Amino acid sequence: MTATLLRREPPETPAETSSRRLVERVFRIRESGIVVVLIVFAAVTTAVRHRFLSETNIQFILLDTTVYALLALGETMVVISRNVDLSIGSVLGLSAYLSANLFGQHPGIPIPLVFLAGLGIGLGCGLVNGFIVAAGRVPSLVVTLATLYIFRGVDILIVGGKEVVPSSLPAGFTDIPKATVGGVPDMAIAIAVVIAIGAYYLRSFRSGRDLYAIGSNPDAASLTGIPVGRRVFTAFAVSGAIAGVAGVLWAARFGTIDSTAGTGYELTVISAVVVGGVAIFGGSGSVVGAALGALLLNTISSALYVLGISPFWDQAIAGFLLILAISVDRLILVRLTAALRRRGGHHA
Repeated sequence: MTATLLRREPPETPAETSSRRLVERVFRIRESGIVVVLIVFAAVTTAVRHRFLSETNIQFILLDTTVYALLALGETMVVISRNVDLSIGSVLGLSAYLSANLFGQHPGIPIPLVFLAGLGIGLGCGLVNGFIVAAGRVPSLVVTLATLYIFRGVDILIVGGKEVVPSSLPAGFTDIPKATVGGVPDMAIAIAVVIAIGAYYLRSFRSGRDLYAIGSNPDAASLTGIPVGRRVFTAFAVSGAIAGVAGVLWAARFGTIDSTAGTGYELTVISAVVVGGVAIFGGSGSVVGAALGALLLNTISSALYVLGISPFWDQAIAGFLLILAISVDRLILVRLTAALRRRGGHHA
């Protein structure tokens, strides 16, 4: 009984509670800053090209953002645990082809069953990543960089020179991205709800909060009884499953799927997550911020197109914002650490 009591985590002191609230406040301000940048950027672009905020262009931006925002949900769960999943683009491509190809192989197959197939494909890939990282204790950067190429290689072997074309897909499937409510795409509304659920889970459920604790200090989290391996394994499994579903949505959005589907998506998604305020060092950030980061990057991409600027600048801008966000995170971390030490000294 005594040993059990000794292993229990002591309640937070007033100083620790104050410190935690300070950290949360700082990163909430960071997310608000993204909204301000987004509004200013949209206003400036609209002043130059009035058609930028047309209903058609807004729908286009929202539809493009949905897949990235969905991928960002899974990536956020991984990153806050001080890991990274580089394989999501390859998982998306594999799922997009295999799930969409079911319509040609099995005419009349129910659309929900195709979504379940995509989820299962992604989940299988995520389980592989999670097992190697959690059980094998191999750095996630190494594991997912390897599986990025492995999953893409499997995709190329399966697809070969073939492709799925829109004419082989049922109208009910390709109409999914076209459906709107009050001018807002149904896909965007559905993903917004999923993002809200994800945010609530991470903040309100113990297993979600454990990911933040692991990202802040894995050794301390293990000492307090948090099942670190199991939580990290689950995070990768969820990230893979989400990438699988995103692949099905990608297929519905574009219709034509070959072995290049999803190539390069990992850079954009990780950029969106970090730009959205999720610390690349783990332990802080939110799903809502990551989704806002995805919206910002897609808005920039659309603005470049409207302004007649080469789309090759997209990746350059995403890379620049990634470096800037990491630098800002580092600066915030240093300043916060100094502030928390001063608070601790005062309370002592």
